[in-house]
Amino acid sequence: MQAIGIHHVALNVTDLDAALAFYTGPLGMTVRTDRPELGLPGAWLDIAPGGGQVHLLQVPPPASMGQHVAIQVGDLAAVVDELRASGVQVSEPSAIATSLQAFCTDPSGNAIELHQADVS
Repeated sequence: MQAIGIHHVALNVTDLDAALAFYTGPLGMTVRTDRPELGLPGAWLDIAPGGGQVHLLQVPPPASMGQHVAIQVGDLAAVVDELRASGVQVSEPSAIATSLQAFCTDPSGNAIELHQADVS
């Protein structure tokens, strides 16, 4: 098998409305209209055209260790400034190998890594 990328990441959220406001507001994702009926509240979101998806499922989240979704960005400093201006708490960017990363959380406590690749 040769993996060619990530199609989507599914996240458990406790409040779908708050999660939608966060992911479509400060993070700029858009809601898809083709989500199938799964018997529980949720939403499918596009990160960007051709950029993958985030699937939100309103269920109690399990305990997690290290669970997060990483969103690649072009200019981490600008993204951090923009998110902070909209009221999102974001960590200071830090170097990891040849990249930069910063973290924030969604309203349900899911960790979001903001990742700028190859800044060397």
